[in-house]
Amino acid sequence: MAQAQSKQRTDGNDSGLVDLTRSSTREWIAGTSFALPYIVVAILFLFGPLLMALYMSLHNWNALAPAQSQFVGLENYRTLFADPDFWNALWNTVYFVVLTVPPIVIGSLFLALGVNRDVTGQWLLRTIFFSPYVLTVAVVGLLWTDIFSASGLVPYYVGGGNWLTSHDLAMPAIAIATIWWQLAFNFIILLAARQNVSDRLYEAAKLDGASTWRMMRDITIPQMQNPLIFVVIVTFVGSFQVFGQPFIMTDGGPSFSTTTIVLYLYETAFTGRQFGYAAAVGYVLFMILIAISATSYYFLGGDRR
Repeated sequence: MAQAQSKQRTDGNDSGLVDLTRSSTREWIAGTSFALPYIVVAILFLFGPLLMALYMSLHNWNALAPAQSQFVGLENYRTLFADPDFWNALWNTVYFVVLTVPPIVIGSLFLALGVNRDVTGQWLLRTIFFSPYVLTVAVVGLLWTDIFSASGLVPYYVGGGNWLTSHDLAMPAIAIATIWWQLAFNFIILLAARQNVSDRLYEAAKLDGASTWRMMRDITIPQMQNPLIFVVIVTFVGSFQVFGQPFIMTDGGPSFSTTTIVLYLYETAFTGRQFGYAAAVGYVLFMILIAISATSYYFLGGDRR
């Protein structure tokens, strides 16, 4: 009798394990099926090109006859780190990042907080602030080229002649155009994040006598932490990859003062026909962006364990 009951319990447990295994298998198949299209696209258009670019960077690449490309190992990287034009382009990019990232992040945050308040014409303000983002980089570049030209609005009211032909003013001019254009995207992200913060938190803080600054420091910023991290990282990465604005507005001039690292990569590949060397530049930029993203995430509230 006892043996029969024990056998029944064992059979029941085995049946339960089989059902659990089958259920897990079905869930794995279903999950894999949903993820498969993304995996295929990622392999074809992300990981595949990354590996191909790494392979190219180790060769003196012949675009017309890839089979005749000469393997040079790390020679492209050694040449790159000894190339003053590369370091000049990197410095120009860092300068552009310093000019644009703080105003874009801080400006979009204050715009979002201001529009979120109970002010008249909120919908109109949102439309005005977001409208520049619907423009393409070509339109933005041409528009601000006219504004900064010798007969444009900025030289007329501020002075300085044609800003885009000035060694000292060309990069600030590009930065101003970029800030005007890119504020809108971050503004929408942060406005949505602010609207998700419960008003009860602010009501409770007001009852405790908290000031506006105290509420912003202890409620607004912590509650918007993840969107802020996203905005900072995306802005850093976008600024480091700037290409269209200097290409259209100055073509890297005057005297290479606005040649950014992506513009340098483009000119190296498609003007100099040094595709292997350009691939090395791209990989160095890729590693820089990974380092910046990881550092930003760490210091802005990521998991520090």
